[in-house]
Amino acid sequence: MATVVVVGSSVAGVRTAQALRSEGYEGRVVLVGEESELPYDKPPLSKQFLAGAWDSAKVALLTAEAAEAAGIELRLGVAAKRLDVARRQLVLADGSRIDWDSVVLATGAAARPSPWSVESGVHVIRTLADSKALRADLAVDTPVLVVGGGFIGAEVAATARALGREVTVVDPMRTPIGRVVGGDVGEQFTALHQRHGVTTRFGVGVESITGEAGDLTIELTDGSTLAAGTVVVGIGAVPNDAWLATSGLMVQDGVTCDEFCRALNAANVYVVGDLARWYHPGHEEHLRVEHWTNAVDSATVAAHNIAHPDELRAHAPVEYVWSDQYDWKVQIVGRPATATSHHLVGTLDGKVARGAVLYTDDSGRLRGAVTVNWPKALVTCRRLMTAGATYDDALTQLSALAPAVTR
Repeated sequence: MATVVVVGSSVAGVRTAQALRSEGYEGRVVLVGEESELPYDKPPLSKQFLAGAWDSAKVALLTAEAAEAAGIELRLGVAAKRLDVARRQLVLADGSRIDWDSVVLATGAAARPSPWSVESGVHVIRTLADSKALRADLAVDTPVLVVGGGFIGAEVAATARALGREVTVVDPMRTPIGRVVGGDVGEQFTALHQRHGVTTRFGVGVESITGEAGDLTIELTDGSTLAAGTVVVGIGAVPNDAWLATSGLMVQDGVTCDEFCRALNAANVYVVGDLARWYHPGHEEHLRVEHWTNAVDSATVAAHNIAHPDELRAHAPVEYVWSDQYDWKVQIVGRPATATSHHLVGTLDGKVARGAVLYTDDSGRLRGAVTVNWPKALVTCRRLMTAGATYDDALTQLSALAPAVTR
Protein backbone atom coordinates (compact mmCIF):
# COMPACT_ATOMS: atom_id res chain seq x y z
CA MET A 1 0.00 0.00 0.00
CA ALA A 2 1.33 3.45 -0.94
CA THR A 3 2.06 5.80 1.96
CA VAL A 4 1.88 9.58 2.26
CA VAL A 5 3.62 11.02 5.30
CA VAL A 6 2.59 14.54 6.31
CA VAL A 7 5.19 16.21 8.52
CA GLY A 8 3.62 18.89 10.71
CA SER A 9 0.34 18.83 12.64
CA SER A 10 -0.75 22.46 12.33
CA VAL A 11 -3.46 23.61 9.92
CA ALA A 12 -1.45 22.98 6.72
CA GLY A 13 -0.64 19.41 7.71
CA VAL A 14 -4.10 18.56 9.00
CA ARG A 15 -5.84 20.01 5.96
CA THR A 16 -3.48 18.09 3.66
CA ALA A 17 -4.28 14.80 5.37
CA GLN A 18 -8.01 15.49 5.27
CA ALA A 19 -7.91 16.67 1.64
CA LEU A 20 -6.11 13.50 0.57
CA ARG A 21 -9.16 11.54 1.69
CA SER A 22 -11.64 13.94 0.10
CA GLU A 23 -9.63 13.68 -3.15
CA GLY A 24 -10.08 9.91 -3.08
CA TYR A 25 -6.59 8.86 -1.99
CA GLU A 26 -6.90 5.33 -0.59
CA GLY A 27 -3.36 4.67 0.60
CA ARG A 28 -1.88 5.04 4.07
CA VAL A 29 -1.78 8.58 5.50
CA VAL A 30 0.49 9.30 8.48
CA LEU A 31 0.42 12.69 10.23
CA VAL A 32 3.56 13.44 12.25
CA GLY A 33 3.64 16.24 14.85
CA GLU A 34 6.30 17.47 17.26
CA GLU A 35 3.79 18.50 19.92
CA SER A 36 2.00 15.86 21.97
CA GLU A 37 -1.20 17.95 21.83
CA LEU A 38 -3.86 16.95 19.32
CA PRO A 39 -3.76 19.33 16.33
CA TYR A 40 -5.12 22.80 17.06
CA ASP A 41 -5.76 26.08 15.26
CA LYS A 42 -3.39 28.99 15.94
CA PRO A 43 -5.20 32.27 15.12
CA PRO A 44 -7.31 32.13 18.33
CA LEU A 45 -4.17 31.83 20.48
CA SER A 46 -3.70 35.62 20.49
CA LYS A 47 -7.42 36.34 20.77
CA GLN A 48 -10.26 34.11 22.04
CA PHE A 49 -8.11 31.45 23.69
CA LEU A 50 -5.77 34.01 25.25
CA ALA A 51 -8.75 35.90 26.65
CA GLY A 52 -10.12 32.73 28.24
CA ALA A 53 -13.28 32.77 26.12
CA TRP A 54 -12.33 29.52 24.35
CA ASP A 55 -10.86 26.32 25.74
CA SER A 56 -8.60 23.72 24.11
CA ALA A 57 -11.55 21.85 22.63
CA LYS A 58 -12.72 25.00 20.86
CA VAL A 59 -9.40 25.39 19.00
CA ALA A 60 -9.07 21.72 18.04
CA LEU A 61 -8.46 20.96 14.36
CA LEU A 62 -8.66 17.17 14.52
CA THR A 63 -9.85 14.81 17.25
CA ALA A 64 -8.51 11.30 17.71
CA GLU A 65 -11.92 9.95 16.75
CA ALA A 66 -12.09 12.00 13.55
CA ALA A 67 -8.58 10.93 12.59
CA GLU A 68 -9.44 7.26 13.09
CA ALA A 69 -12.65 7.63 11.08
CA ALA A 70 -10.71 9.19 8.19
CA GLY A 71 -7.96 6.60 8.32
CA ILE A 72 -5.31 9.14 9.34
CA GLU A 73 -2.57 7.68 11.55
CA LEU A 74 -1.40 10.16 14.21
CA ARG A 75 2.23 10.11 15.28
CA LEU A 76 2.37 12.95 17.80
CA GLY A 77 4.92 14.04 20.38
CA VAL A 78 7.96 13.26 18.25
CA ALA A 79 9.83 15.71 16.03
CA ALA A 80 11.09 15.09 12.54
CA LYS A 81 14.90 14.94 12.62
CA ARG A 82 15.92 14.35 9.03
CA LEU A 83 14.46 13.70 5.57
CA ASP A 84 16.23 11.01 3.55
CA VAL A 85 15.07 11.78 0.03
CA ALA A 86 17.12 9.04 -1.67
CA ARG A 87 15.72 6.26 0.55
CA ARG A 88 12.31 7.92 0.87
CA GLN A 89 12.41 7.80 4.64
CA LEU A 90 11.53 10.23 7.40
CA VAL A 91 13.86 9.96 10.37
CA LEU A 92 12.31 10.92 13.70
CA ALA A 93 13.94 12.26 16.85
CA ASP A 94 13.34 8.97 18.68
CA GLY A 95 15.41 7.12 16.07
CA SER A 96 12.48 5.51 14.25
CA ARG A 97 11.97 5.77 10.51
CA ILE A 98 8.85 5.96 8.36
CA ASP A 99 8.96 4.93 4.71
CA TRP A 100 7.02 7.09 2.27
CA ASP A 101 5.99 7.13 -1.36
CA SER A 102 5.13 10.82 -1.10
CA VAL A 103 5.92 13.23 1.71
CA VAL A 104 4.34 16.59 2.50
CA LEU A 105 6.47 19.06 4.47
CA ALA A 106 4.24 21.21 6.67
CA THR A 107 6.41 22.12 9.65
CA GLY A 108 5.43 25.78 9.38
CA ALA A 109 7.21 28.57 11.21
CA ALA A 110 8.16 29.41 14.79
CA ALA A 111 8.01 32.71 16.61
CA ARG A 112 11.24 34.64 16.16
CA PRO A 113 13.00 34.16 19.50
CA SER A 114 13.17 37.03 21.94
CA PRO A 115 16.66 38.56 21.95
CA TRP A 116 16.19 39.47 25.60
CA SER A 117 16.83 36.67 28.06
CA VAL A 118 15.39 36.98 31.57
CA GLU A 119 14.31 34.40 34.10
CA SER A 120 10.61 34.78 33.36
CA GLY A 121 7.97 37.27 32.35
CA VAL A 122 8.97 37.56 28.66
CA HIS A 123 6.71 35.67 26.26
CA VAL A 124 6.40 34.83 22.59
CA ILE A 125 3.15 33.37 21.30
CA ARG A 126 3.01 30.65 18.68
CA THR A 127 1.91 27.45 20.44
CA LEU A 128 -0.88 26.41 22.76
CA ALA A 129 1.64 26.22 25.60
CA ASP A 130 2.80 29.78 24.82
CA SER A 131 -0.76 31.08 24.99
CA LYS A 132 -1.50 29.23 28.25
CA ALA A 133 1.61 30.69 29.90
CA LEU A 134 0.79 34.22 28.76
CA ARG A 135 -2.85 33.85 29.83
CA ALA A 136 -1.70 33.00 33.32
CA ASP A 137 0.45 36.13 33.51
CA LEU A 138 -2.31 38.33 32.12
CA ALA A 139 -4.49 37.22 35.01
CA VAL A 140 -2.24 39.35 37.26
CA ASP A 141 -3.03 43.06 37.17
CA THR A 142 0.36 44.45 36.17
CA PRO A 143 1.38 46.60 33.16
CA VAL A 144 1.95 44.77 29.88
CA LEU A 145 4.56 45.73 27.30
CA VAL A 146 4.13 44.47 23.74
CA VAL A 147 7.24 44.56 21.57
CA GLY A 148 6.15 44.65 17.93
CA GLY A 149 3.21 46.44 16.36
CA GLY A 150 2.35 43.79 13.77
CA PHE A 151 -0.69 41.53 13.70
CA ILE A 152 0.27 39.35 16.69
CA GLY A 153 1.35 42.35 18.78
CA ALA A 154 -1.84 44.27 18.00
CA GLU A 155 -4.08 41.30 18.78
CA VAL A 156 -2.32 40.62 22.08
CA ALA A 157 -2.54 44.32 22.98
CA ALA A 158 -6.28 44.32 22.22
CA THR A 159 -6.82 41.18 24.29
CA ALA A 160 -4.83 42.53 27.23
CA ARG A 161 -6.77 45.82 27.16
CA ALA A 162 -10.06 43.91 27.12
CA LEU A 163 -8.85 42.17 30.28
CA GLY A 164 -8.32 45.57 31.87
CA ARG A 165 -4.54 45.67 31.69
CA GLU A 166 -2.42 48.78 31.16
CA VAL A 167 -0.72 48.23 27.80
CA THR A 168 2.19 49.85 25.97
CA VAL A 169 3.21 48.89 22.41
CA VAL A 170 6.76 49.55 21.20
CA ASP A 171 7.98 49.20 17.62
CA PRO A 172 10.93 50.72 15.74
CA MET A 173 8.64 51.35 12.78
CA ARG A 174 6.98 54.77 12.70
CA THR A 175 3.57 53.15 12.30
CA PRO A 176 2.24 49.66 13.12
CA ILE A 177 2.08 47.22 10.18
CA GLY A 178 3.56 49.98 8.02
CA ARG A 179 5.50 47.35 6.07
CA VAL A 180 2.20 45.85 4.97
CA VAL A 181 -0.17 48.78 4.48
CA GLY A 182 2.16 51.77 4.15
CA GLY A 183 2.89 54.62 6.54
CA ASP A 184 -0.19 56.74 5.82
CA VAL A 185 -2.64 53.93 6.49
CA GLY A 186 -0.47 52.71 9.37
CA GLU A 187 -1.19 55.99 11.17
CA GLN A 188 -4.83 54.91 11.38
CA PHE A 189 -3.71 51.83 13.32
CA THR A 190 -1.74 54.05 15.70
CA ALA A 191 -4.92 56.03 16.32
CA LEU A 192 -6.81 52.76 16.88
CA HIS A 193 -4.41 51.74 19.66
CA GLN A 194 -4.59 55.16 21.27
CA ARG A 195 -8.38 55.34 21.08
CA HIS A 196 -8.51 52.18 23.21
CA GLY A 197 -6.18 53.55 25.86
CA VAL A 198 -2.97 51.89 24.72
CA THR A 199 0.27 53.85 25.05
CA THR A 200 2.21 53.77 21.78
CA ARG A 201 5.96 54.21 21.44
CA PHE A 202 6.54 53.89 17.72
CA GLY A 203 9.81 54.82 16.05
CA VAL A 204 11.85 53.55 19.00
CA GLY A 205 13.27 50.12 19.78
CA VAL A 206 14.04 48.06 22.88
CA GLU A 207 17.64 48.12 24.10
CA SER A 208 17.32 45.74 27.04
CA ILE A 209 14.89 43.95 29.35
CA THR A 210 15.96 43.08 32.88
CA GLY A 211 14.31 41.82 36.05
CA GLU A 212 11.84 39.03 36.62
CA ALA A 213 8.14 38.34 36.10
CA GLY A 214 6.07 41.05 37.71
CA ASP A 215 9.00 43.46 37.96
CA LEU A 216 10.62 44.06 34.58
CA THR A 217 12.55 47.13 33.45
CA ILE A 218 12.67 47.92 29.75
CA GLU A 219 15.27 50.34 28.40
CA LEU A 220 14.44 51.85 25.02
CA THR A 221 16.88 52.98 22.35
CA ASP A 222 16.10 56.63 23.07
CA GLY A 223 17.38 56.18 26.63
CA SER A 224 13.98 56.16 28.34
CA THR A 225 12.79 53.30 30.54
CA LEU A 226 9.46 51.55 31.10
CA ALA A 227 8.23 49.22 33.84
CA ALA A 228 6.09 46.15 33.17
CA GLY A 229 5.01 42.95 34.83
CA THR A 230 4.73 41.03 31.56
CA VAL A 231 6.42 41.48 28.18
CA VAL A 232 5.16 39.93 24.94
CA VAL A 233 7.60 39.83 22.02
CA GLY A 234 5.99 39.64 18.58
CA ILE A 235 8.77 40.34 16.09
CA GLY A 236 7.93 37.96 13.29
CA ALA A 237 8.45 34.29 12.56
CA VAL A 238 11.13 32.03 11.09
CA PRO A 239 10.42 28.89 9.04
CA ASN A 240 11.04 25.54 10.72
CA ASP A 241 13.48 24.37 8.05
CA ALA A 242 16.67 23.58 10.03
CA TRP A 243 15.81 19.87 10.17
CA LEU A 244 16.02 19.80 6.36
CA ALA A 245 19.59 21.12 6.14
CA THR A 246 20.99 17.75 4.96
CA SER A 247 18.03 16.81 2.77
CA GLY A 248 19.46 18.11 -0.50
CA LEU A 249 16.37 20.28 -0.98
CA MET A 250 16.69 23.96 -1.83
CA VAL A 251 16.36 25.40 1.68
CA GLN A 252 16.66 29.15 2.14
CA ASP A 253 14.08 30.89 4.32
CA GLY A 254 11.77 27.98 3.63
CA VAL A 255 11.80 25.25 1.00
CA THR A 256 11.71 26.28 -2.65
CA CYS A 257 9.06 24.56 -4.75
CA ASP A 258 7.25 24.96 -8.04
CA GLU A 259 3.73 26.22 -8.70
CA PHE A 260 2.38 22.73 -8.00
CA CYS A 261 3.80 22.74 -4.44
CA ARG A 262 6.49 20.22 -5.39
CA ALA A 263 9.98 20.70 -3.99
CA LEU A 264 12.42 21.43 -6.81
CA ASN A 265 14.47 18.46 -8.02
CA ALA A 266 12.86 16.02 -5.57
CA ALA A 267 10.21 13.66 -6.82
CA ASN A 268 7.16 13.20 -4.61
CA VAL A 269 8.22 15.83 -2.04
CA TYR A 270 5.58 18.52 -1.52
CA VAL A 271 5.74 21.66 0.61
CA VAL A 272 2.77 23.57 2.06
CA GLY A 273 1.96 26.43 4.39
CA ASP A 274 4.48 28.77 6.02
CA LEU A 275 7.39 26.49 5.07
CA ALA A 276 6.77 26.74 1.32
CA ARG A 277 8.53 29.20 -0.95
CA TRP A 278 6.55 28.48 -4.07
CA TYR A 279 6.66 29.84 -7.59
CA HIS A 280 3.77 32.19 -8.31
CA PRO A 281 3.34 32.58 -12.09
CA GLY A 282 1.45 35.83 -11.61
CA HIS A 283 4.40 37.43 -9.80
CA GLU A 284 7.17 35.56 -11.67
CA GLU A 285 8.99 34.94 -8.41
CA HIS A 286 9.08 32.58 -5.46
CA LEU A 287 7.03 33.70 -2.46
CA ARG A 288 6.76 32.55 1.13
CA VAL A 289 3.51 33.64 2.75
CA GLU A 290 2.70 33.26 6.45
CA HIS A 291 -1.08 33.33 6.28
CA TRP A 292 -3.69 30.83 7.49
CA THR A 293 -5.55 30.90 4.19
CA ASN A 294 -2.39 30.20 2.23
CA ALA A 295 -1.76 27.16 4.42
CA VAL A 296 -5.24 25.80 3.71
CA ASP A 297 -5.12 26.59 -0.01
CA SER A 298 -1.68 25.05 -0.55
CA ALA A 299 -2.71 21.94 1.40
CA THR A 300 -5.67 21.45 -0.93
CA VAL A 301 -3.44 21.83 -4.00
CA ALA A 302 -0.78 19.41 -2.75
CA ALA A 303 -3.37 16.77 -1.81
CA HIS A 304 -5.02 17.03 -5.23
CA ASN A 305 -1.69 16.69 -7.01
CA ILE A 306 -0.71 13.63 -4.99
CA ALA A 307 -4.05 11.95 -5.57
CA HIS A 308 -4.23 12.98 -9.25
CA PRO A 309 -0.66 13.27 -10.58
CA ASP A 310 -1.91 13.43 -14.18
CA GLU A 311 -4.15 16.42 -13.45
CA LEU A 312 -1.77 18.85 -11.75
CA ARG A 313 -3.27 21.99 -10.27
CA ALA A 314 -1.23 25.17 -9.71
CA HIS A 315 -1.21 27.08 -6.45
CA ALA A 316 -1.84 30.70 -7.43
CA PRO A 317 -4.10 32.26 -4.82
CA VAL A 318 -4.95 35.87 -4.18
CA GLU A 319 -3.24 36.49 -0.85
CA TYR A 320 -5.63 37.08 2.04
CA VAL A 321 -5.16 37.67 5.75
CA TRP A 322 -7.41 38.96 8.51
CA SER A 323 -6.88 40.38 11.98
CA ASP A 324 -9.24 41.23 14.85
CA GLN A 325 -8.01 44.33 16.66
CA TYR A 326 -10.23 45.97 19.28
CA ASP A 327 -13.47 46.84 17.44
CA TRP A 328 -11.89 46.51 13.99
CA LYS A 329 -12.15 43.53 11.67
CA VAL A 330 -9.18 44.10 9.35
CA GLN A 331 -8.99 42.11 6.12
CA ILE A 332 -6.20 42.41 3.56
CA VAL A 333 -6.08 41.00 0.05
CA GLY A 334 -3.26 41.07 -2.46
CA ARG A 335 0.06 42.75 -1.75
CA PRO A 336 -0.42 46.39 -0.72
CA ALA A 337 3.30 46.70 0.03
CA THR A 338 4.09 46.50 -3.70
CA ALA A 339 1.93 49.54 -4.51
CA THR A 340 2.98 53.12 -5.16
CA SER A 341 -0.33 54.86 -4.44
CA HIS A 342 -3.62 54.25 -2.68
CA HIS A 343 -7.08 55.70 -2.13
CA LEU A 344 -9.51 55.42 0.78
CA VAL A 345 -13.19 54.75 0.18
CA GLY A 346 -15.32 55.23 3.30
CA THR A 347 -13.70 56.13 6.61
CA LEU A 348 -11.24 54.71 9.11
CA ASP A 349 -12.01 57.32 11.73
CA GLY A 350 -13.00 56.42 15.28
CA LYS A 351 -15.94 54.27 16.19
CA VAL A 352 -17.66 54.71 12.81
CA ALA A 353 -14.76 53.09 10.90
CA ARG A 354 -16.06 51.32 7.82
CA GLY A 355 -13.87 51.66 4.78
CA ALA A 356 -11.44 50.21 2.29
CA VAL A 357 -8.07 51.32 0.98
CA LEU A 358 -7.30 50.36 -2.62
CA TYR A 359 -3.69 50.07 -3.79
CA THR A 360 -2.13 50.33 -7.25
CA ASP A 361 1.24 50.83 -8.91
CA ASP A 362 2.46 52.24 -12.22
CA SER A 363 0.80 49.36 -14.10
CA GLY A 364 -2.67 50.60 -13.22
CA ARG A 365 -3.69 47.20 -11.88
CA LEU A 366 -5.34 46.64 -8.52
CA ARG A 367 -2.48 45.38 -6.32
CA GLY A 368 -4.23 45.02 -3.01
CA ALA A 369 -6.85 46.28 -0.61
CA VAL A 370 -7.29 46.76 3.13
CA THR A 371 -10.86 46.70 4.43
CA VAL A 372 -12.11 47.57 7.91
CA ASN A 373 -15.55 46.47 9.15
CA TRP A 374 -16.86 46.25 5.57
CA PRO A 375 -17.47 42.61 4.52
CA LYS A 376 -19.11 43.49 1.20
CA ALA A 377 -16.07 45.51 0.16
CA LEU A 378 -13.81 42.59 1.04
CA VAL A 379 -15.83 40.21 -1.14
CA THR A 380 -15.74 42.70 -4.01
CA CYS A 381 -11.99 43.27 -3.71
CA ARG A 382 -11.20 39.55 -3.63
CA ARG A 383 -13.30 39.02 -6.75
CA LEU A 384 -11.63 41.92 -8.54
CA MET A 385 -8.14 40.77 -7.57
CA THR A 386 -8.89 37.28 -8.86
CA ALA A 387 -10.11 38.74 -12.16
CA GLY A 388 -7.03 40.96 -12.54
CA ALA A 389 -9.13 44.13 -12.52
CA THR A 390 -7.76 47.61 -12.99
CA TYR A 391 -7.45 50.01 -10.11
CA ASP A 392 -9.90 52.44 -11.75
CA ASP A 393 -12.51 49.72 -12.17
CA ALA A 394 -12.10 48.71 -8.54
CA LEU A 395 -12.43 52.31 -7.40
CA THR A 396 -15.62 52.74 -9.43
CA GLN A 397 -17.23 49.57 -8.09
CA LEU A 398 -16.26 50.21 -4.50
CA SER A 399 -17.39 53.83 -4.59
CA ALA A 400 -20.82 52.60 -5.68
CA LEU A 401 -20.93 50.49 -2.50
CA ALA A 402 -19.50 53.23 -0.29
CA PRO A 403 -20.91 53.93 3.15
CA ALA A 404 -22.57 57.26 3.77
CA VAL A 405 -19.41 58.78 5.26
CA THR A 406 -16.66 58.99 2.65
CA ARG A 407 -13.53 60.93 2.03
